[in-house]
Amino acid sequence: MEDYSTIDQRLKKIEDLLLTQKPVLTFDEVASYTGLSKSYLYKLTSRNDIPFYRPNGKQLYFNRQEIDAWLQRNRVKTNFEIDLEASTKATLQKTKRL
Repeated sequence: MEDYSTIDQRLKKIEDLLLTQKPVLTFDEVASYTGLSKSYLYKLTSRNDIPFYRPNGKQLYFNRQEIDAWLQRNRVKTNFEIDLEASTKATLQKTKRL
């Protein structure tokens, strides 16, 4: 007898991989793709905090590349980047004083 939970898990992985290939996503697909809850996604769209399209006035569509860019906004610098920036500014200030 086959283990259906394993088959279901494999099918879910395949569906997720196919989802990353689509250029235009539906509301449900974006919720699955981003891991955001549908209620939070509704809130984001009602406040126009996430890019979306409404071609027929009702159903929402999303451009996957725009969603990727939206997810990657507000990048947090690493400690190394902060230290490097601080040392560069300190070096420039020393050069200006001389």
